[in-house]
Amino acid sequence: MDTEPPPVIDLPLAPPGRLGPPGEYPRLRRECPVARVRMPPEMGEVTAWYVTGYEEVKQVIADRRLVRPSITAWPAPTEPGEGPGLITVMELDGPSHLAVRRALTDAFGAGTIRRYTPRMRRLADGLLDSFAEGGPPGDLVAGFAEPFPLLVMCDLVGIPYAEREYFLPLADAALGALKTLAEGRRSTSRLRAFVTTLIERKRREPAADVLTHLVRECDSGALTEETVVSFGLSMLVAGYRTTTMFLAGAVFTLLTEPGQYARLRDDRDLLPTAVEELLRYLPVMNGVVVLLATEDIVLRGHTIRAGEAVLPVLAAANRDERVFPDPDRLDLARAVNPHTMFGRGAHNCFGAHLARAELAVALGAVLDRFPALCLREDNPPSWDDESPAKSPLTLPVGW
Repeated sequence: MDTEPPPVIDLPLAPPGRLGPPGEYPRLRRECPVARVRMPPEMGEVTAWYVTGYEEVKQVIADRRLVRPSITAWPAPTEPGEGPGLITVMELDGPSHLAVRRALTDAFGAGTIRRYTPRMRRLADGLLDSFAEGGPPGDLVAGFAEPFPLLVMCDLVGIPYAEREYFLPLADAALGALKTLAEGRRSTSRLRAFVTTLIERKRREPAADVLTHLVRECDSGALTEETVVSFGLSMLVAGYRTTTMFLAGAVFTLLTEPGQYARLRDDRDLLPTAVEELLRYLPVMNGVVVLLATEDIVLRGHTIRAGEAVLPVLAAANRDERVFPDPDRLDLARAVNPHTMFGRGAHNCFGAHLARAELAVALGAVLDRFPALCLREDNPPSWDDESPAKSPLTLPVGW
């Protein structure tokens, strides 16, 4: 039986001009770890379950009765003909989900990524060479944090980096669906066409990349064509943007937390724990993971009905004082760090090894190249204060 209905709150956002986290997190975790939240007006008159407690978030992201909807499935379309579904690997379930994850085990496994790391470092150094030639000063987001994860993704997966001016606007429209839902949905047909054409190109001109591997798996009958399309769409809309946001947020945080940039610069043995701590500490994912209940679920005495949406707030769970001592302090040497940033169970991110390696390589390269890096006092970073996902849009620096 349900307890007293939880309050309905506005979607918490970080204070303007700041990384965050939203100030509501501690009270919600303490008083109402399972709340109801109003979604932005652009999404219509919809509410969702907003989960902020660590244990509750862990339970939600491991529950197979909760699945990722595509942007064409939730909120329900109000207009017909908004384009075909944008189904990525995250929204696949059942046999298709298991098959593609099995096919990606080696490609994104720890050993493969470890062998690929020297190549990543060369890509990072090449971008930083070009960035350094243009300054100081310079915008580290435009010059490095944005192109580096994209370049790595294209190189590893087999998506032509040279064609980014075509696919990036489409991918951004899909990724920004929380704010421009109709535009995001309309972009899907062109994204799908791009991926389908790319798959045919890999059949004609195979290469040593992940997409070619999946095309061979498809042609052998291990995967369906639609599953390979879903993987391509995953890479275009989610294979690099989150890493860009974490990288930009990480450098910003290291430069604004007194002494942290210098500490990591002078003690590289800290880099592995520093990466994990930055993943925990940075409040990038402020409730933008959406799951739909496939059947009624009881959570903390509340019944989540089939078809209702749940937002597990990973950034709030990662600041839970019941799990992380002194959670609002950045501790680059934090030894015990069971953060939730890569999900759990069926919702665990298959690119976790790659994301960790990208952050470590990128930070190491920046620290080596710019030991005296600093923020520009006369030109502060810019922010998108309307988005629940938060990172600097620009990061003016000197060196």
